[in-house]
Amino acid sequence: MHKSSLSEQKGVDRMIQTSPDFVQSFARGLSVIRSFSADSPSQSLSEVATATGLSRATARRFLHTLVDLGYAVTNGTQFQLTPRVLELGTSYLSALTLPAIAQPRLEALSREVGESSSMSVLDGTDIIYVSRVPVRRIMTVSITLGTRFPAYATSMGRVLLAGLDPEEMESILTRTPPVQLTARALSPEMIRDEIEATRQRGWSLVDQELEPGLRSLAAPVTNAHGEVVAAINISTQSASNSVEDVRREFLPHLLDTARAISADLAATI
Repeated sequence: MHKSSLSEQKGVDRMIQTSPDFVQSFARGLSVIRSFSADSPSQSLSEVATATGLSRATARRFLHTLVDLGYAVTNGTQFQLTPRVLELGTSYLSALTLPAIAQPRLEALSREVGESSSMSVLDGTDIIYVSRVPVRRIMTVSITLGTRFPAYATSMGRVLLAGLDPEEMESILTRTPPVQLTARALSPEMIRDEIEATRQRGWSLVDQELEPGLRSLAAPVTNAHGEVVAAINISTQSASNSVEDVRREFLPHLLDTARAISADLAATI
C-alpha cells in the first residue's frame, strides 16, 4: 500500500474507533494485511509491527493466523501474502459491473493511442484502480488492480473530486492536506482551483505532479443519472508527448471512450 495512503487510513481508523460498533481486533488484522505492498511484498515480524504500530506479540498472532488460514506463508523469519488474499476483494469486484463494461473500451483506447489506460473509483481520500490496460511501465511504482494514490495528486482523482459536492470535496482535502510529491506539484489552493476548472471543462491533465516524467489525462464516467461514478485516463511519459500533444492527440479519444462507457453503463440499468 502507498505509504501516505497507509498513514491516512490509520487516521480514518482512529476516527472510526469512536463508534460503539468498532471491532479493534478486526481493524488491526486488516492493518497487517494492508502493510504488505508491491514495495514490501515480504516482511519480517519486526517490519510488520513497525508498519502497523502493533506490538511484536500482537503482530505475531495476526501473522500466524493469516498463515493458518492460508492467506500468508512464512519461512520462519519472513512473511508473504498468498493469492488467496484476492478472495477478500472478489465479492466487491464481481458485483461491480463497471470494470467488466469498461475493459473492452479501455483496450480499444490503448490501441488507438498506443499508451496505457486505466479506470479508478474514489475510495475515501484515495483513488483505487479497478481496471487497467498497461502498454509499458511508466512509473517507478508498479500499478495493478487495487493500487491506490492520493486523489488530489492524480488526474483521475481530480475528476472524481470535481464530481462531488463542494462540501464533500473540501472535506477530503481537509482530511488529507495536499503535500508536494514532486517539484512540479501545485499548491493546495492551486489544486482547488484546478479541481474547479476540471468541473467546468470535464477533464483533467496532471503534468508530472505525481511522479517526474509522468503525464496523465482523465475524464469522468457517469451513470444514468449523470453522477460521476468513475474516471478513466491515458498516461504517458513526458519525454514522448508534450502537454499540447496530449491535449490534441489523446483528449478526443479519451472523451469518446468516457462517453461510450457511460452509455454502456446506463444501458445496463
